[in-house]
Amino acid sequence: MKKTLWAVPAVLTLMLASACAPADDKSDDTDKASGDCAVESLALQTSGKLTVATDDPAYEPWFADNDPSNGKGFESAVTYAIAEEMGFDASDVVWTKVPFNTSYQPGEKAFDFDINQISITKERREAVDFSEPYYTAAQAIIVKADSKFAKATSLADFEDAQLGAQIGTTSLKAIGQVGAAKDALVYDDTTKAAAAFENGNIDGFVADLPSAFYLTAVELDNAVIVGQFAPETGEPEQFGLLLEKGSKLTGCVDKAIKTLKDNGELAKIEAKWLSESANAPVLK
Repeated sequence: MKKTLWAVPAVLTLMLASACAPADDKSDDTDKASGDCAVESLALQTSGKLTVATDDPAYEPWFADNDPSNGKGFESAVTYAIAEEMGFDASDVVWTKVPFNTSYQPGEKAFDFDINQISITKERREAVDFSEPYYTAAQAIIVKADSKFAKATSLADFEDAQLGAQIGTTSLKAIGQVGAAKDALVYDDTTKAAAAFENGNIDGFVADLPSAFYLTAVELDNAVIVGQFAPETGEPEQFGLLLEKGSKLTGCVDKAIKTLKDNGELAKIEAKWLSESANAPVLK
């Protein structure tokens, strides 16, 4: 979740076939999932601008240098690819700061969509809309390299571990699956969880796998990813763009994401920014 372990300075310029056509091309507009997706017809916070929210700080490998607007990092690159597919120029994307734990609360939103590793859940869907998923995530457990847990090969090996995670995340919920006897400790953000880990207040903490790779390489001393696991929810954990409940943009955003999946651009962005994530053992 923090600095450029994978980042190679390169602003993505994705020239994609438009599924949600810009204003001067209306040939596709008749079959939009949610009405006309031409830019001038969209219900936007600011006419002609796409207002996108994320947290501050914006962590790597999802973003680079705490600057969502530079096109670097997985979620920044995904945002600009979606924006272009919807007919926006990069200069038309406006970023705003929204804390993770308030993004999915009920009520009106001051953004068009939020991108911040927000897992799609049934509970959250009651208050907000989610787009098509743009990423499927695994969870990872980070421990001290010299701790007794560093040689763990299964979730059962963490029975007597004190684990922690960020509040409001599926990582926190996933700790229940690990089976640790001690209640999880909860932190406002990953930075505070990392500090607790460094101070020895927790034996390890759970985070999504790409964030765990960054943390162990850049943020934490003497830390390793002991393994990864998929949450047992009956469905894979997936990240989606978060929109206001009943947003008229949801169908157009979905169409853009589906196009990026179908033409392979989303997979290319994932390979560029999250390629390290495959290199962790699976905990059973």
